[in-house]
Amino acid sequence: MVFGKKASGANPRFQSFDLLSTLIAVVNSNGSVLFANAGLEDALGTSRRTLEGSQFGACFHEPQVLRTAIDGASSNDFATLRYEAFLRRVNHELMPVQVTLAHGDKKGELIIEMSPLEHQVRQDREERLIDQAQANKELIRNLAHEIKNPLGGIRGAAQLLQMEVESRDLIEYTQVIIHEADRLQTLVDRLLAPHRRPHVVGDVNIHEVCERVRSVILAEFPRDLHIERDFDVSIPEFRGDREQLIQATLNITHNAAQALAERRAAGDAQITFKTRIARQVIFNKQWYRLALELHVIDNGPGVPDTIKDRIFYPLVSGREGGTGLGLTLAQTFVQQHHGVIECDSVPGRTDFKILIPLP
Repeated sequence: MVFGKKASGANPRFQSFDLLSTLIAVVNSNGSVLFANAGLEDALGTSRRTLEGSQFGACFHEPQVLRTAIDGASSNDFATLRYEAFLRRVNHELMPVQVTLAHGDKKGELIIEMSPLEHQVRQDREERLIDQAQANKELIRNLAHEIKNPLGGIRGAAQLLQMEVESRDLIEYTQVIIHEADRLQTLVDRLLAPHRRPHVVGDVNIHEVCERVRSVILAEFPRDLHIERDFDVSIPEFRGDREQLIQATLNITHNAAQALAERRAAGDAQITFKTRIARQVIFNKQWYRLALELHVIDNGPGVPDTIKDRIFYPLVSGREGGTGLGLTLAQTFVQQHHGVIECDSVPGRTDFKILIPLP
């Protein structure tokens, strides 16, 4: 949710409402607007000066519902009322919101708070992702430790058996056991890697991170993949773990490159690195004045619907032979920078967006 700027000339009693992410209107008992915060200005696409003095019901798809709520609040039928409604923007688009009415400090004043439902849905999704990520970490740590010790015993026994047997066929079986034990050991090491590796903080230039990832990907796909740069060069350096951010970006980009197999065969595969500064945003239940936006966008087939809600879960992969760890590790590294990863995917366009707070 983006905040607006504090407007000059606003009633000093209400200026603190400009710091809230929700949309706020203060009205009198007749429904006339006494104050509209910057968030409401931005959402409706109109100015505070235009809103003040007008009938706030005109901003709703069903004005009579607000009128009934104001009458009920004014007659003290209830202290607080919540309901869902549609705000009407100046371009006549409808915005679904949850409306909360409460009494103001002065008699006859009502505070109307509106939370865009898409914002609420996003917050709920972020909370679920945070909880799931924490549960995943515990599960992974416990599972990896449970697997690690028996693996060493299996590999050692297979090696001893290989030295004892004389049949070439039996030796091949022991080699299969050793090979698979090594593969599982590598998988376990990758599962434990984020928890073992120390967080090394230094100055990070996000465009140097992108260039490093770009060079690695183009070394693997030199002829049939085009990587575009769409950089905001004004983005400042920030404190972070450069290697972790390279790995997180590389995991996302490598997944994208592999998903572009058909496009690469057709000769029009493209990945875009796009950087922007987001101002006054909320994620992870925190408000940040500035945040880095890094988008990794591809023109591939999109994330399968069957795994869209689980792409950051460990061992979930949309590719045959994939380990399902790349995005899990990317999410872990970004969360260690107090950031989030979001995914918006439709056939023909997948956008992984990394948000990281800036100083």
